[in-house]
Amino acid sequence: MFLESSFFPFPSEVVMIPAGYLASKGEMNLYLAIFVAVLGSVAGAWFNYLIASHMGRAFLIKFMSEEKIKKLENFFENHGHISTFSGRLIPGVRQYISFPAGLAKMHPLKFTIYTALGVGIWVTILALLGYFIGENQQIIHKYLREITIITLVVLAIIIFFYIKLKVKK
Repeated sequence: MFLESSFFPFPSEVVMIPAGYLASKGEMNLYLAIFVAVLGSVAGAWFNYLIASHMGRAFLIKFMSEEKIKKLENFFENHGHISTFSGRLIPGVRQYISFPAGLAKMHPLKFTIYTALGVGIWVTILALLGYFIGENQQIIHKYLREITIITLVVLAIIIFFYIKLKVKK
């Protein structure tokens, strides 16, 4: 799970669905598997955060203007919490959302909390999927796709209301 949350392309489905299945067979503790997965994911996210906070600006300046970097930092100053949380639920984004957070030097406690919340939801879904239908790979793939789509729709609704609330203020 550390690898999955860092920039290495390692899908959490490979770890958490079998963990849920093993828990259903009594060979693993489901709660402990989820807890350790969240810890590993937060550690991997911190790895990326620290890379970005220490080397990010010098690296990014090669690819972006100073003005664009400032815009990114300002965006994360105002919306980093929702971006970090929601980014953990989006495939292809979850591995990289720590980079802008580290670059903007998002508050460490907020970064940890929102990362853990987003990761916690995702790994719990995967573990429960493995727990309840871990033997049937075809059903897992079908439900995983549907769960991902539902998660993205719910996330879009949350972001919509977040934006409405921010505009109102």
